[in-house]
Amino acid sequence: MKSALVRRFLQTVIVLFGVSVVTFLVMHAAPGHPLQANPELRLDPTAIERWLQLRQLDQPLIFQYLAWLSRVFRGDFGESLLYNRPVLELMGERLPSTLLLTLSAFALAMFLAVAVGIKIATQQNSWLDRLVCTISLAGISVPNFWLGMVLVLLFAYRFPILPAVGMRTPGDGSILDILQHMLLPLLVMVAGNFARYVRYVRSAVLDVMQQDYVKAARARGLGENEILYRHVLPNAAMPIITVAALSLPMLFTGAMVAEYVFAWPGLGRFIITSTMARDYPVIMTVNLYTASLVAIANFIADVLYLLIDPRLR
Repeated sequence: MKSALVRRFLQTVIVLFGVSVVTFLVMHAAPGHPLQANPELRLDPTAIERWLQLRQLDQPLIFQYLAWLSRVFRGDFGESLLYNRPVLELMGERLPSTLLLTLSAFALAMFLAVAVGIKIATQQNSWLDRLVCTISLAGISVPNFWLGMVLVLLFAYRFPILPAVGMRTPGDGSILDILQHMLLPLLVMVAGNFARYVRYVRSAVLDVMQQDYVKAARARGLGENEILYRHVLPNAAMPIITVAALSLPMLFTGAMVAEYVFAWPGLGRFIITSTMARDYPVIMTVNLYTASLVAIANFIADVLYLLIDPRLR
């Protein structure tokens, strides 16, 4: 088991290195430089050249990448070209808001998906099964940004009962106020994630319920609840864990859309603004952060496999 974990760690390091190289090359393949991202900005060519020299952006790409990599090994991810502040400091200010939104959406969507998915799997082809499948198909098909704008128009303008933008009302930082601001972006994220999760849960439970050992358990006279919790769910947990682990990084991208639509002060809006401004240090750090999320999620899934399935141990 230890050798497998060490091997997985080495694979993660190689993947992160590859992501950093590809991101760096793609980022610099675009013509121009960050100062040209703003067409309204008019600077003297001498000032532009001096600005590029101060940030070593006039050096060959290989030297720029090695300089960035050496700083990363020292824990220095550089300063934002847009804000002139350390990237980690800027991300640290916005990360709690994003984690509050994404983790709440993940927990709520997964809880609802498991509960509803098990229910409709045990009532296959019933009216409830057909209704949930139809709703989940609609949830997958509807874009998050469109759903967000509809909710804003409906609950913030047509029926002004919920705030549409921000995380809190100026001068009010109470938990109730934050929850009111959080409700609409949370609904957007939960709707899409629930639609995906519930289909996987239903499929995994149905697949296990058709296995011979489940039929043998019924033949021995075991009750349906005992069969479900002792035989079906432990074996159906593997694909559910896979989906849950791999969806954690996807929640991060989903939060970007929700944060931008609802002006939620998290990493999503920060990333979009920095990308449009071609803020190289921020783009590199965010891509490395996202790749790390994917690697950590896969690692957690592997550990959970070993804990749940004794055959793997």
